[in-house]
Amino acid sequence: MFPEAFPVMPDPQQITVGAAIARFLEHCDLRAAFGVISIHNMPILDALHQRGRIRFVMARGEAGAANMADAFARTTGGLGVCLTSTGTAAGNAAGAMVEALTAGTPLLHITGQIETPYLDQQLAYIHEAPDQLTMLGAISKAAFRVRSAQTALATIKLAVRTALTAPRGPVSVEIPIDIQAALIDEPTDWQPLPVQAAVPARHAIEDLAWRLASARRPLLWLGGGARHAGAAAARLMRMGFGVVTSTQGRGIVPEDDSRSLGAYNLHAPVEAFYQTCDALLVVGSRLRGNETLKYQLKLPRPLMRIDVDPAADGRCYESEAFVCGDASLTLEALADALQGRMDVDPAFAGDLRAAHELARRALIDGLGPYGQLVGALQQAAGRDFNWVRDVTVSNSTWGNRELRVFDPLAGVHALGGGIGQGLAMGIGAAIGTVADHPRRKTFALSGDGGFILNLGELATAVQEKAPVVFVLMNDRKYGVIQNIQDAQYGGRRCYVDLHTPDYAQLSASLRLPHLRVDDLSRAGEALGEAARIEGPCLVEIDMVAIGGFKTAFAGPPTKAGH
Repeated sequence: MFPEAFPVMPDPQQITVGAAIARFLEHCDLRAAFGVISIHNMPILDALHQRGRIRFVMARGEAGAANMADAFARTTGGLGVCLTSTGTAAGNAAGAMVEALTAGTPLLHITGQIETPYLDQQLAYIHEAPDQLTMLGAISKAAFRVRSAQTALATIKLAVRTALTAPRGPVSVEIPIDIQAALIDEPTDWQPLPVQAAVPARHAIEDLAWRLASARRPLLWLGGGARHAGAAAARLMRMGFGVVTSTQGRGIVPEDDSRSLGAYNLHAPVEAFYQTCDALLVVGSRLRGNETLKYQLKLPRPLMRIDVDPAADGRCYESEAFVCGDASLTLEALADALQGRMDVDPAFAGDLRAAHELARRALIDGLGPYGQLVGALQQAAGRDFNWVRDVTVSNSTWGNRELRVFDPLAGVHALGGGIGQGLAMGIGAAIGTVADHPRRKTFALSGDGGFILNLGELATAVQEKAPVVFVLMNDRKYGVIQNIQDAQYGGRRCYVDLHTPDYAQLSASLRLPHLRVDDLSRAGEALGEAARIEGPCLVEIDMVAIGGFKTAFAGPPTKAGH
């Protein structure tokens, strides 16, 4: 008999691995997750449902789910989460994961895996994908396999920190179904791992300040890695710096600011203006090929860079100086070092504004009748809106530069060049901003060729009552491909004409409000009505009835023809 001083201790409370993951995601301040339910992720989703603290958006396909999680992360500035099944389902998400990787989106992709006794045995087991982890590694910043119930939570914590650590990116975690359902002792530490910002070296800041202090016409190029550095950029602008942004950097500075070129970064008047600048500081941008005329755009010299990725030094363009560090921390330190030292040419701001207006007027002129649509959209959207764009002629010609964007988290573009992702991204963006901006509307621009790829996600938008206006530019063809055929293949048109649905009937079957515009003089009325609708609405722009653009767009501009 044991003495009473040594009582038998009760068993610790146990929960499933799936429940532990669900509870941890709550501690990541996650408001919504996206995915498709499956037998290979049910332990996690059942726990999400029972706890009821994270909204789960039921996408109609894994590709759409990952696109939604991507846009959710971009418009909230935090973590996006997508849950898929294993094998084919994980593969379905691959294209959307490549997009998130291209955009540097902190996205956690949790995918199932078959039971551990059969894993990697080449048994032709149902739902098995040979070497799935290698596939996930190729489309992710990092990929992990949970190998035991006891290490599951630690692996998820590491994955979240990896996704959120700059340079950010999507991270995949595969979890065998038997591990998801396994019981573990209830964890005592639910806190996410800390994410450290890269602190720049003091001597590097001093050197950069010394180089810039003598500049009379200094320009900042702000990329997606500087989206959190708006306040620091504004300090430098007050000292006289001008600003131009990449597509990802839109809205860091409100695009109606007279000291900003916005994303008019490669137009001929702007390139001419660059030659009058005597310093360029590139912050958090990769200077991508399609935004630099395949690296032939003549940028100001000397060219200096700030980036959290040390491998960015000298990439695409030679750097005269480089500082490795977080964009916000580095720009704040630089502003401190330059305080009272700048003597900027008083004509600089006016020259910048003139270059911007020349570029903008040329763009609007090239749109022909569609310049009226741009104005109507800006009026309907106002200043507080999300601007989501698929890859389409309309985005390439004007959507990447107009509408004007006023918030660094408001712009979402399919950066990797894959069509068909904008529809689902519009839903994710709308879901992401509902809590913090209940009156904010999302406008999602698509062409008919891309729109039909993820058409099933319209049902998701209706079911979730997502506050999104889908602006569908319907010319019943792959317009940019046709223009390339005309310009480069002797006008031999093939495989570009598309059979498209009757969108009025399709929308009626989904109980989705639909408005058709065949006369752009009525575009403002239709877009205003769509913006007032509580949930989703489809505004179809009938380009066959309206006609084409004044200037044909035939692919990304090159040095010879920009």
